[in-house]
Amino acid sequence: MTRISVRGVAVASATAVTAVGAVVGVASGSEGTQTHTVDVAGASLLQDAPIGAQAQAVSDHFTAQANAQQASADAAAKKAAEEAARQKAAADAQAKADAEKAAKAAEAKRKADEEAANRAKARSVMAAVSPGSVQEMALQIVGDEAQFQCFSQIVKRESGWDYTASNASSGAYGLVQALPGSKMASAGADWRTNPATQIKWGLNYMNSRYGSPCGAWSFWQSHHWY
Repeated sequence: MTRISVRGVAVASATAVTAVGAVVGVASGSEGTQTHTVDVAGASLLQDAPIGAQAQAVSDHFTAQANAQQASADAAAKKAAEEAARQKAAADAQAKADAEKAAKAAEAKRKADEEAANRAKARSVMAAVSPGSVQEMALQIVGDEAQFQCFSQIVKRESGWDYTASNASSGAYGLVQALPGSKMASAGADWRTNPATQIKWGLNYMNSRYGSPCGAWSFWQSHHWY
């Protein structure tokens, strides 16, 4: 039996390797039948394998493919992150706008409720004004119901609506407790006995110094004088 070793033969595919490994040759000779086997164990079939520059080119090709795939993945991730950031910014802006709108609505409601309460309070004050009374006279002179309410709050605390009220220690006199009382002479010589003169002087004083009776009342509440 003669063993033939095949080396240096390239294997193009797994099918080729199997085929070569299975080769068994049978020949006839003078001494009878001789069997020749092809042993491909450990054979390295390389004629089709890339070598040198070819191998480097293949490696570079796969590297380029990997880099391209990575770049594509990075670009997709960046785009997704930008879209998420855009959506979050839009959601934050909408939430802020909604909060501002709700705050404005709440403030508008508060003001409306406050105005309604003031009107109701003014109506209650009006109901307490007796026809022909000093209060009714003041209401006619002041004109505005809300301003009259503030005027009334001051007069009620300064003199209790007594136009002859006098402060013995300070010399203040009348409905609005002018100090000294003689100041009211600028509104009329009858300032001592005429509540209308006192009301006119007091209204002018509040308007000139505090802008309105309500401005004077706001100051009075903080200082207990005006």
